[in-house]
Amino acid sequence: MTHVSLFSGVGGIDLAAEWAGFETVLQVEIDPYCRRVLEKHWPDVKRIEDIRDVNKNSVNEPVTLVSGGFPCQDISIANQISRDGIDGKRSGLWKEMFRVVCEIQPKYMLVENVPALLSRGLNRILGNLAEIGYDAEWDCLSAWQVGAPHARQRTFVVAYPASERLETNTIFAGTDLACSYPSHSQWKAVKHDEQRLFDQVFGYRLPPYPSDLRMDNGLAPWMDRLRCLGNAVVPAQVLPILRAIAEIEEG
Repeated sequence: MTHVSLFSGVGGIDLAAEWAGFETVLQVEIDPYCRRVLEKHWPDVKRIEDIRDVNKNSVNEPVTLVSGGFPCQDISIANQISRDGIDGKRSGLWKEMFRVVCEIQPKYMLVENVPALLSRGLNRILGNLAEIGYDAEWDCLSAWQVGAPHARQRTFVVAYPASERLETNTIFAGTDLACSYPSHSQWKAVKHDEQRLFDQVFGYRLPPYPSDLRMDNGLAPWMDRLRCLGNAVVPAQVLPILRAIAEIEEG
């Protein structure tokens, strides 16, 4: 199972994908600090800086999953200035993610974003996906449901070609680790070994960071680290979704 990671950040989804049995074959990330982290932990994975440079020739094999959390700034309710939503300058990069999906044609696509996506862009995403024959499931899940000490709510959308139509809510309700929409409280049931893994991953206890990081922007390295962590996906939060996809693929 192959995985293309868009807007990779420091690799939260990539790490969860690795646990679920996926091989990440491409990472796309424009932030210099995040790229250094990715290079440290995935030295053999191909990387492209700008998503606008990604096309069907960027990967040389069929792709099982394309994932990504396009920028949320224009969607987030914390932004009291921009009213552009998914059409904003930054969140509008959804168009590029959609273009990549159109070109690569993966079996599955995973979108991660803030809860406000439900009212400030989800209809556009579902409409775009319907245009190319993809069905979708979605849910809003909290990090505390997998043992994290904070809520960190995130919306996850999983899409796949309608020709591969799955049973209703298969991804989110198909395993004992997931809840059926909209009953989110059931998603607490995470196995002990996964909680132990969660303690070891970035978000709380990070893997070793490159010791030679020196920032060109004049900011202290810990500021870049804090900023990137603020945007990171909690791996344990997305792991059940990826495992559900893997179970379907493995039959």
